[in-house]
Amino acid sequence: MTSDDTARTHGSRSIETYSALSTEQTEAVLELLADAARNDGQQAVSEQGRLQLRGGPREGVSHLLLTVDGELVGYAQLEDTDPVEAPAAELVVRPVQRGHGHGRALGSALLAVSGKRLRVWAHGGHPAARHLAQVLGLTLFRELRQMRRSLTDLELPQPVLPAGLTVRTFVPGQDDGAWLAVNAAAFAHHPEQGSLTQRDLDDRKAEPWFDPAGFFLAFRGDELVGFHWTKVHAEEGLGEVYVLGVAPGAQGSGLGKSLTTIGLRHLAGQGVPTAMLYVDADNKAAVSVYERLGFVTHETDLMYRTET
Repeated sequence: MTSDDTARTHGSRSIETYSALSTEQTEAVLELLADAARNDGQQAVSEQGRLQLRGGPREGVSHLLLTVDGELVGYAQLEDTDPVEAPAAELVVRPVQRGHGHGRALGSALLAVSGKRLRVWAHGGHPAARHLAQVLGLTLFRELRQMRRSLTDLELPQPVLPAGLTVRTFVPGQDDGAWLAVNAAAFAHHPEQGSLTQRDLDDRKAEPWFDPAGFFLAFRGDELVGFHWTKVHAEEGLGEVYVLGVAPGAQGSGLGKSLTTIGLRHLAGQGVPTAMLYVDADNKAAVSVYERLGFVTHETDLMYRTET
């Protein structure tokens, strides 16, 4: 959520809702997101949200386009796929068009579409986004930390796996089903990560950054019990602990720490100078593990929601 709403708009404003965007609309939204990212220093819409711009309709996903005199000025995405939680949204207004009430208009439209049950991300937690959340009557609900550490001075010992476990890299097509099942079990409490589908996995495998050599799977015999999927952001010089998961029956064995170490050593070997990861602030155990591995908080994303 990126906006700054302090004044009334000028011109003819229109907000249209779509279940899918045309190629031209998608390109216009991506250009808008890039413009905002250059100004804000970070993306206003998550990787999942950007992937959902392409490929036709997706169940539960809506796109809101705000135009002024025919020019695309704002974008919002609403995802209503969680059977329990309120629909989740992200929104952005073009930097040069901020301060004219467009963010408030998009937020109000999201509230209307969602039946006033809404969660909204504010990536980076900027003051303007916090103000907009207050104006819309939303309260702080979740804090997601981005943590980083240097890889140029990485001194992690060779990991020791729990007895009976082996590690190999992901084989596309062969390991998809097993990974989706363990991911769902490991993140049953996590509405975004735990609900990934084959289509979501295929989207990521089709991305230029995908590299199975950095996707590590831990097995007990033929049973997948944990994984560490790494990602390299080449342009930013960042290596990411993209997804780290351990099946419920294998948790507490030290496997998570071993897989983390394997992935970090791999990223260091790729020559990227810095590692990053995302973790919920209230996951004290995970935060403590990452802090012991040398990670510190770099920035924070905030989620706001309507009162329930």
